[in-house]
Amino acid sequence: MKDKVCLVTGGGQGIGRAIAEQFVRRGAAHVVVADLNERTGTETVGILDALGGRASFVRTDLRDPAAIEAMVEATLDAAGALDVLVNNAGITDTLLQGQTTIESLSLDTWDAVMNVNLRAMWLATKAAAPHLRRSTRRPAIVNAGSVAGMTGYPEHPAYCVSKAGVIQLTRVSAIDLAPDVRCNAFCPATTDTPMRRQFIDAAADKEALDRFLTGSHLIPRAGKVEEVAAVAAFLASDDSSFLTGAIVPVDGGSLAWRGFQKETFR
Repeated sequence: MKDKVCLVTGGGQGIGRAIAEQFVRRGAAHVVVADLNERTGTETVGILDALGGRASFVRTDLRDPAAIEAMVEATLDAAGALDVLVNNAGITDTLLQGQTTIESLSLDTWDAVMNVNLRAMWLATKAAAPHLRRSTRRPAIVNAGSVAGMTGYPEHPAYCVSKAGVIQLTRVSAIDLAPDVRCNAFCPATTDTPMRRQFIDAAADKEALDRFLTGSHLIPRAGKVEEVAAVAAFLASDDSSFLTGAIVPVDGGSLAWRGFQKETFR
């Protein structure tokens, strides 16, 4: 990551913040944090500054195509270049509507999840691509997928479909931008993020839900944001210079079997 200019969407907290921290620790020249939440976004910038990095915050509503173009322009204004785009921002059905199924899912929830998780990722890629192509520092795009896009998952129909779309968007981006820009995706399983905690806090039986969310992990716990961020930073770095179009699970072994640990049902 040394000397690269990096733009991280959804960098205000959770995995996005951890990725931004990884970039600074690995010598990024400038990290631009894009987020809708100004408070958490500026907090992230403060953390990056304290680590000795150069960082900027751009408030961005990823539902607005004009705001996405402005986000890329603001990155160029702040840092003069763009070498790495991390499309990390995402929302879930349950945070908007509660528990959902294909039948109960509302059109508004479907549209919101698709617009943030998938359409915004395409638009950010589209806006950033010409600038990434001009980079002389091995440019890369890293997309946040999910194991939910690789296998079914209950109560998240729109989220699962959007993340399946992210996987295909990653592959076609790798094809269309080759050989100038690499594009890969990381796919976490249950990770200890603010979004996960909010989901658990809303449950009637928090302990049972927590057991369910991590029950398929062969490593019997939730992932840590730092563990996911390390993989994202690898995909953005020159260490992965022969990877493009790759979909990398960061899932504690969940997809190796997709069963459940016995402890889940105790």
